[in-house]
Amino acid sequence: MKKIGIFFGSRTPEHDVSIITAQLIIAGLRDLGHEAIPIYIGKNGRWYIGKQLDSVMFFKEKNKEEKLSQMKSYHLDMEASTEKMVFFRDGIIPGKIEIDLAFPALHGTNGEDGTIQGVFELVNVPYVGCGVAASAVAMDKILAKIFFQGIGIPTADFVSFNKTQWDKSSVEIMSSIQDKLNWPVIVKPARLGSSIGIAKAKNEKELELAIEVALHYDSAVLVEKCIEDLMDVTCAVIGNEEPRASLLQESLFRDELFSYQDKYLVDGGAQLGSAESNIVIPARLDETTTKVIQEASIKIFKALGCSGIARFDFIYDKQEKRFYAIEINTIPGTLYSHLWEKSGLSLKDLLTELIRLAEERYALKKKLILNFDSNILDFVGSAKLKIK
Repeated sequence: MKKIGIFFGSRTPEHDVSIITAQLIIAGLRDLGHEAIPIYIGKNGRWYIGKQLDSVMFFKEKNKEEKLSQMKSYHLDMEASTEKMVFFRDGIIPGKIEIDLAFPALHGTNGEDGTIQGVFELVNVPYVGCGVAASAVAMDKILAKIFFQGIGIPTADFVSFNKTQWDKSSVEIMSSIQDKLNWPVIVKPARLGSSIGIAKAKNEKELELAIEVALHYDSAVLVEKCIEDLMDVTCAVIGNEEPRASLLQESLFRDELFSYQDKYLVDGGAQLGSAESNIVIPARLDETTTKVIQEASIKIFKALGCSGIARFDFIYDKQEKRFYAIEINTIPGTLYSHLWEKSGLSLKDLLTELIRLAEERYALKKKLILNFDSNILDFVGSAKLKIK
């Protein structure tokens, strides 16, 4: 039995989706006999640890914030000498909590983007999922698309820019979008998930408004060619050095694009696996196309240096019979357990495998030489190396 910390919440627009993912993981780990310790990062940035955080009902209560304010927040011991993650609580009755392994259930900024993974690395604790670099690149839709191009994976044409560039050259940027991309276009915040802040624009007025909305969520914006007659296709991948792909999922949607409502609210949400009427597994694609998309997912996973688990989103152009990679999710909502279930991997087996993969990667890291004895300081102040 292991003490496993499940990290969720955080300062991100995907805060609530993270809570749902965490509750699934907590329940699953306890069924496996592990001591699952909920570690909730509030919207105020404080870290809370307590048994009452292991139920979604706590977060639905109207006086949730009042109850949180009465809880003592914890702080992290940054000494990385024990191969455990240690938390302290100050006060009249001090507390100490240690965990053997970290399991992030965070989505979006301040969690899925390499930030929390960097903390795990600093305190030297094994953790589930992708590392710092893979997480950071995957979270940034612009970097991800540049990466796709670099390894020969097709992706839809796009234009990208940041807020400073927009404020200085909005007219030129608008002109560049119209020259390079045909109407309509899709506008996205660069580092956000769950379709938050995403809009379809059919003309200049809609485009300008969509960009302004996106810039409220992020300092960088991606404007992408819109494929009108499309199929939304997802492939999940699990593993380290020898990853394997899931079946493909086709997600049905009612709006002009796969919206937050379709993903999480309509009939239980396609992304949560509850809306069985809104998802098709396996996707309605021929065997050859299915295999090509699965192989592309594994290629991205390996080239980016992913580990543990990741999810890859594609769109399939029904007219041109072509697929385009759209984005990478290193911590899929609810781990996409419903897709793995259909692919022959139960939640119990999925969690067991993710823990094994985390320990496998950590064991390899421990074999690395992280210190280097040098006599460079002996030269400081000498004629050869003068530092003032």
